[in-house]
Amino acid sequence: MVIHKYRRPHRIRRKKSPFRSRVFWINFLVLIFLGTIFYFAAFSQLFQIKKFSISGNQKIQSHELETFVREEIDQKILFIHTESIFFINSGEIIGSILEKFPQAEEIKLRRKLPTTLIIEVKERSPIGIFCQDYNPPTTLPAEDGAPEKCFFFDKNGVIFEETSQNHELIIKFQEKKESITLGQKIIEKEQIQSILKIYEKLKTGLKIVVKEFFITDKERVNVKTTDGWEVYFGLKGDIDWQLTKLSLVLEKEIPPEKRGELEYIDLRFGNLAPYKYRIPPPPTEESP
Repeated sequence: MVIHKYRRPHRIRRKKSPFRSRVFWINFLVLIFLGTIFYFAAFSQLFQIKKFSISGNQKIQSHELETFVREEIDQKILFIHTESIFFINSGEIIGSILEKFPQAEEIKLRRKLPTTLIIEVKERSPIGIFCQDYNPPTTLPAEDGAPEKCFFFDKNGVIFEETSQNHELIIKFQEKKESITLGQKIIEKEQIQSILKIYEKLKTGLKIVVKEFFITDKERVNVKTTDGWEVYFGLKGDIDWQLTKLSLVLEKEIPPEKRGELEYIDLRFGNLAPYKYRIPPPPTEESP
């Protein structure tokens, strides 16, 4: 008996063309649609920034700010220049504005479709002036009596504008700043708060006119009065207690007519308030 074995013939399946696939065409149409939207949003003249609305600025010139921002928003996408309102990087632009214009404390950017960029500026408010001797770069040694350069600083201790104007609150440092740039923080906020508290108490409470504050280090400030005498405060100590000691010593031990002869009052140490006269006061007449 002969047994024959048969095999089912192997059929070669033809690969289905992707062009005949519904999924392919759906994805293709979606890509075309998204690409069209991207191109329209990026390059259409309907969404190119044409107007700037700038508010809140007084010292910063609007045309200078607009020119600067226009340069910042100009960018290349696919080698094509665009100023599309959809593709601006607000964070980078705000950072660039704050660096370029140190008078600005805060910047807000908002889009107003289709072509307007709104810029809201909050400028720094001066609370005092920082001054120090200025020697221009030179190979010669610094000269005595060099002219001073003064700058407005704000509540955060940031200098933002050079000035020659007088101000009631002037701060100087014993240690000279080698480089001074606008936007630089020259004093800590905590030090400013202590100095403002001292200044207000001397001015309104004790009727003492301050010439300047001279910071010798992080822990001490010398207050120079217009009468020529000084008060030494410890910035790390209790400012309220030091002011209380000053009030008591002026009330009980140093009458107004003798203050012009003072050299200093030192309030930095505990319950003590030692003071010294430049000229020894004349002896008081004893009653017979």
